[in-house]
Amino acid sequence: MLPVSHSACIMTNHDKRKILLAVTGLSPQIVTETLYALAVGQDTPWIPDEIHLITSCEGAERARLSLLDPAAGQFHALCRDYPQLATASFPPDNIHLIRDRVGQPLGDIRTPEDNALAADTIHAVVRALTADPDTELHVSIAGGRKTMGFYLGYCLSLVARPQDRLSHVLVSEPFESLPTFYYPPASPCLLHTRDGRPVHTADARIMLAEIPFVRLRTLLPTAALSPDLSFGEAVAATQAHLEAVQLTVHFAGRSLQCGRKSVPLPPQLFALYAWFAILARDGAAPIRYTRVDPAGFLELYGRVIGRDAVDWEKTSAQLKEGFPKEFFEQKCAKINGILRRELGLLAPPYLIARHGQRSHSCHGLDVAPDKILIE
Repeated sequence: MLPVSHSACIMTNHDKRKILLAVTGLSPQIVTETLYALAVGQDTPWIPDEIHLITSCEGAERARLSLLDPAAGQFHALCRDYPQLATASFPPDNIHLIRDRVGQPLGDIRTPEDNALAADTIHAVVRALTADPDTELHVSIAGGRKTMGFYLGYCLSLVARPQDRLSHVLVSEPFESLPTFYYPPASPCLLHTRDGRPVHTADARIMLAEIPFVRLRTLLPTAALSPDLSFGEAVAATQAHLEAVQLTVHFAGRSLQCGRKSVPLPPQLFALYAWFAILARDGAAPIRYTRVDPAGFLELYGRVIGRDAVDWEKTSAQLKEGFPKEFFEQKCAKINGILRRELGLLAPPYLIARHGQRSHSCHGLDVAPDKILIE
């Protein structure tokens, strides 16, 4: 019996579309073994609506021939033996190939560059399959090279929802290493090991080991979940977001230390940011440019370039009647632009934030007072 598309299934509003995702190498048996464990080997069966694989070019060919051949494919045989799986959709298009930078499929994963490509492919597939809140993803890390399993589990940790699960399938000896064993058939049969020893499939045991993992998705900013990020960039963004915010304002070097990153600023912009930092350190509320005296900023600007500097005198005259709107907003925007360019996804906690409606908005830093040091 050929599998039918999940779109043909009638689902209640309380159901989520169930998706099984696995990585495979040269042993596609992991797919049928995992399916058997989920659908047959548990007290509460879990029947996927869709099955997806991530693999190399060679792994994909083996999966197509061994699992999906209309006559001899073991996936179809499994569905015939266990009809509860007949609605699982596993078309060839659900086999996701790891490709190089120019789009050519990789034959195997052997170099550091190959590993990076595999990580990016896995990250993209996992992110896409978890984008729909009405899906439930079950990820198996039992197949493929060890690095592929690691990447798959790690990527799931970055984007998993509460309903997503991670597992490894365990197969008893000697069936684990038996090329002709794909699952315990409904009618047990005799097989032979590589050395010719007869074994009976009735003795095979397939067990699902669920793996607890940390779900980081709700802790991360939206930018860290962007589809434009590679795996490495997503990890860096996650690490940056989870690091404690610490701001140090260095007057000697006219620079900001934002966590582990130093950001130099032009004198006037540095003085303005330092003013915001001092206000935040002292627990002041965000300020409205029309209701604040520029004297504090001018004092700091004079400290940076000297009160006898031409630009200080020019700025002092410009702010004689208070902050002009254009001056204030343009300087804040320039500072934020530099911070975004220099800090990337690490920038948001250090930006000059706008609070309230635009016509009555106030500006200030959201860094906690005890995380600000002025030097």
